[in-house]
Amino acid sequence: MLPDLHATRLALLAGSTHAGAEMERAIEAAESPACRHVFVRTMFDEARAAAAAAAPQQRLAGLAFSVKDLFDIAGQPTPAGSVVLSHVPAAKADAPAVARLRAAGGVPIGRSNMSEFAFSGVGVNPHHGTPANAADAAIARIPGGSSSGAAVSVAAGAAFIGLGSDTGGSIRIPAALNGIVGFKSTARLVPTDGALPLSTTLDTACAMTRSVRDAITAHEILAARRVTAGAAPLAAYRLAVVKELFQDGLDATVTRAFERTLRTLRDAGARIEEIALPELADLASINATGGFSAAESYAWHRLLLERSGAGYDPRVAQRILKGATMKAHEYIDLVHARRGWIARMERAMAPFDAMLSPTVPITAPPIAAVAPGVPRDDEFFRVNALLLRNPSVVNMLDGCAISLPCQAPDELPVGLMLWHAALRDDAVLAIALQVESALAPQQQQ
Repeated sequence: MLPDLHATRLALLAGSTHAGAEMERAIEAAESPACRHVFVRTMFDEARAAAAAAAPQQRLAGLAFSVKDLFDIAGQPTPAGSVVLSHVPAAKADAPAVARLRAAGGVPIGRSNMSEFAFSGVGVNPHHGTPANAADAAIARIPGGSSSGAAVSVAAGAAFIGLGSDTGGSIRIPAALNGIVGFKSTARLVPTDGALPLSTTLDTACAMTRSVRDAITAHEILAARRVTAGAAPLAAYRLAVVKELFQDGLDATVTRAFERTLRTLRDAGARIEEIALPELADLASINATGGFSAAESYAWHRLLLERSGAGYDPRVAQRILKGATMKAHEYIDLVHARRGWIARMERAMAPFDAMLSPTVPITAPPIAAVAPGVPRDDEFFRVNALLLRNPSVVNMLDGCAISLPCQAPDELPVGLMLWHAALRDDAVLAIALQVESALAPQQQQ
């Protein structure tokens, strides 16, 4: 198991390693077959120089992070996984999220691959290749998206933090499928300036890591705030499991892992209640006219599609173009309907400290089953819808959520999602620390 950021930083402070050596390990991983198609651009020379100049007292101490291709890095174009933006002018400054990681001593190692324009939960990219899931060396499986390269960079050892974005699950989906941790904060806590938008309503700048404690560190840096995560035991929290929607159509591995996880947490003292959330049934009608992502992405892309539509991934273009038919009154109705739905959901969830659910209902299918090509389009859209279904609820809620691995050693990765409403980030993270500790023995059997 790869060491996390926290353990590596302690080793740096103890003098048992140094930032230069850790950067060489990261570069070696980035150049390995496990990271094929993970990066669309690497920055190895700059990374070596920055690591050599870093101080071990800094929070990130010269350690590597990857940058999803939709964030600005000064002096580089920001193509967002596309070819139609490959020749845009270079960014004049780092996006705030990148700048904050640098200011904490982090070193960008490269721009990570992604679903074009962040519009897919699968992680397939027809222009730059698709990174294979880090969890299975025998079968090339999907990495999940849209932050595909970011996830594999963390899981394969090329980065301690994978900076990405989450609009409908784009951090938590690849975290779940690759067996790492992905935290989606309340969207307003981290600036999205300098990031190419998918949905200005739903986009969240956030990160993937190898542990919950690292997720706290990354969030504190990105949000420029301190997390108050007490050390209360699991028994101090009231947790809820929702049957509706979240557990529909689970595959056998996810079912087994989720049921085992609930038993383990109860044995550790957790108070878990099964509840009904009938408000979830309203989502289909609220989003019936296309939802925020289609409308807001079409507003951004419409002129570029007219000029360069042939250069788009056809599956992405198809989803963006759904926004062309939404009328102004339908968009305004959507805004109001979401506001009312959030209020109803928050009232229903108020008695509980966190909700528990599978992050996604399936394990990662082979890339070959959803690779670009018309014969596989139906399967691609089926898998995409399944992967987005659970995590996208939290984006509509304007909430926060973390996915952490809950599979046994002989299983493909399965994510457990802890989630709640807006600005409940600290409670979710505090509970996640306790859950991670309780699940550790079952993952080492």
